[in-house]
Amino acid sequence: MRGLHISGWVLVLGSVVATTAVADIYRYQDAEGRTYLTDQPLDDDYRLVKRYRMPAARKPSAGVSLREMMARRERLSPLIEQAAREQQLSPELLHAVVRVESAYDHKAVSHKGAVGLMQLMPATARRYGVRDSVDPQQNLTGGARYLGYLLGLFGNDLSLALAAYNAGENAVIKYGRQIPPYPETRNYVRKVLAFLEQDKAGSDLGASLAQNP
Repeated sequence: MRGLHISGWVLVLGSVVATTAVADIYRYQDAEGRTYLTDQPLDDDYRLVKRYRMPAARKPSAGVSLREMMARRERLSPLIEQAAREQQLSPELLHAVVRVESAYDHKAVSHKGAVGLMQLMPATARRYGVRDSVDPQQNLTGGARYLGYLLGLFGNDLSLALAAYNAGENAVIKYGRQIPPYPETRNYVRKVLAFLEQDKAGSDLGASLAQNP
């Protein structure tokens, strides 16, 4: 899930992988006049304002062997390292996010309309100048910029930044700048952090492949 704060507007947009092809946008205005747009309403005060037809979802990890994922990783590593270097992020972090988001499938599309390696929603792609989210380099650059923004927003707290990448920054703020109590989001954060630690320890896909040829 993706979130953006733009000139008093908060957009919370998702990237849950499924098989339907409809995305709903809901609107809510709080007592201070701030407007929230989201694809997953947080309560009954949100009102449906737009329904989009999206491409059919392509589950990124369906039928992907560990060996194929490793081959994808090897092909994409130079671009991931470049995007990480440009945004002053660790390559291991981007690898972990890409692995969880898309299993290194640059053509992955969620039923919410999130696209590519880092599963960018259209609004996020536009904000960061991504014209073609299927293009690996553009997608990685936009996703890395967005992740860097979230790290800044949440004081370099990686767990909160990852939770916001999945559930939207407004959800993290709503729950007192804590990881929202959504099973999907908490599992997402755990998975990314686990893959990050594996990568730093040098035991990621290569070690797994050696154990499971």
